[in-house]
Amino acid sequence: MKKVVVFVLMILLLSSIRLFSARGDELKLGCVSGVLIDGNTGRILYEKNAFEKRAMASTTKIMTCILALENGNPDDVVTVSQNAVGQPRVRMDVRLKEQYYLKDLLHALMLESYNDVAVVIAEHIGGSVKGFSKMMNRKARELGMTHSHFVTPNGLDAPKHYSNAYEMALLGAYAMKNQEFVKIVNRKKYSFSEITRKRNIVVTNHDLYLQMDSGAIGIKTGFTNQAGYCFVGANQSEQKIFVSCVLGSGWPPSKNQKWKDTMSLMGYGKKKYQWKKISPTRQFTIQLRNGTFRKMFVRQSGTIKILKNKKEKIRYENIYSYNLPVRKNQVVGYTKVYINDFYFGKIPIKSMENIPIYNYGFCFGKIMDLFYI
Repeated sequence: MKKVVVFVLMILLLSSIRLFSARGDELKLGCVSGVLIDGNTGRILYEKNAFEKRAMASTTKIMTCILALENGNPDDVVTVSQNAVGQPRVRMDVRLKEQYYLKDLLHALMLESYNDVAVVIAEHIGGSVKGFSKMMNRKARELGMTHSHFVTPNGLDAPKHYSNAYEMALLGAYAMKNQEFVKIVNRKKYSFSEITRKRNIVVTNHDLYLQMDSGAIGIKTGFTNQAGYCFVGANQSEQKIFVSCVLGSGWPPSKNQKWKDTMSLMGYGKKKYQWKKISPTRQFTIQLRNGTFRKMFVRQSGTIKILKNKKEKIRYENIYSYNLPVRKNQVVGYTKVYINDFYFGKIPIKSMENIPIYNYGFCFGKIMDLFYI
């Protein structure tokens, strides 16, 4: 009888362990590497091999598009070169010396992911593909993408064309701050004509994530033999902006794995992370290094709004910087707010009193006061 009881207890224990594990924070992602970040701050909320060096396929076109928006004019007339005509599929089949408005090409770039269009844009903005790649790498450095290197404007596999999931998510978060970029990647369909020959073209958005999640706002798919299926996605709900990136999210025929991984990451962010207001308004004293009083009464005053989960602990660090004399309500330092080592911002620390400087003039005044008591 005892053996039966022990066996039943072991079964119950193993079941509870499995149940606990299933309710844990681990996601079952099919991608080789993936990440979810806070789109406002760039803080990592979840990651799987997020810093692993990988090919990123047509998610590269996020960089191509944002550079064109920042360095070109939507009404620029762009002429097709022979180099652009010779690009591999997927392509719009541009023809030599055709002309298009830049704004039209950007829609073709992001909605249909045309490789020839990417080269047309790159040559217009950078003078050549090589010149444009220099612009891409310069922009990457500005955004903190220190482990990324761009060679092609369309994301076709190349030995020195690489990034990682975290840095591509950073790029996506940056791009989503450009409202024209957001409008482009959210359009379902767009039509335009070539300027000289009037060839009519219709492009359709192939980002299925836009139809899968009410908060979805983009961004870009990608696939090459080396990269596998890739996707950089963005979601906005309750003023929370999440940006995800999955690289190597399956190979043919697993075309839908990238959507499953993206939905898992976004669902995790929306479920686990909530807004929290940090308002450590309190009064305390600090020791004066050299003053007329041994201590100074101060107060914290301010609010920082951060995105956090229940398990994360907030850390505070007080930094003081002042010179005597100090006036009442003068800022004498800051309280820095962290989660782990991630810095969110600072809250002012103000003096609650006037603190004169301790010098000969002050001492002489005190002595003179004694004669009038």
